[in-house]
Amino acid sequence: MISTKGRYALRVMLDLAEQGMDAYIPLKDIAKRQEISEKYLEIILKVLVKEKLLKGLRGKGGGYKLTRAPEDYTVGEILELAEGTLAPVACLARGAEPCSKAKECRTLPMWERFDTMVHDFFYGITLADLLKENGQKEEPCT
Repeated sequence: MISTKGRYALRVMLDLAEQGMDAYIPLKDIAKRQEISEKYLEIILKVLVKEKLLKGLRGKGGGYKLTRAPEDYTVGEILELAEGTLAPVACLARGAEPCSKAKECRTLPMWERFDTMVHDFFYGITLADLLKENGQKEEPCT
């Protein structure tokens, strides 16, 4: 399940993509439009800046903006940064210890196929795709 943190990270990235790449967008403006508390938004933005998905600028005229064009961001990379992993089971998470039961695990092939489907689905969608699909601005969803 995708947590609030992952969903909000995606909403913030879409919000910034809608604003364009020229100007820095203040945190309070993003928080107001997305109806997310500034405090919680700061936590999400910190991760996105650290991983260079966003650029942040403090002070007057500061805020946040994308570092790449919307077509260069995938939903998968945004969700994985926010969530840590999209793996359906712990043994498939990146960096997981090898499972001692992997050779005899009768469900592992199913989990691997599901993991591949989720990965391919989310990494096959860009911010630009979402902007095109939604065409017009709608009320924020959770």
